[in-house]
Amino acid sequence: MDILRIILSILLPPLGVFLQVGIGPQFWINILLTLLGYIPGIIHAVYIIASR
Repeated sequence: MDILRIILSILLPPLGVFLQVGIGPQFWINILLTLLGYIPGIIHAVYIIASR
């Protein structure tokens, strides 16, 4: 299941974070990072998925 979340995180970073932690602070941080730059959003999403 983590592989699917990582693939979704590369395509849509907030979706991968949402599937991992739901709507919470990490989700909103990821949306902000994705809006500021796509790559920081991907890095944050993969980090969240890999650390949990």
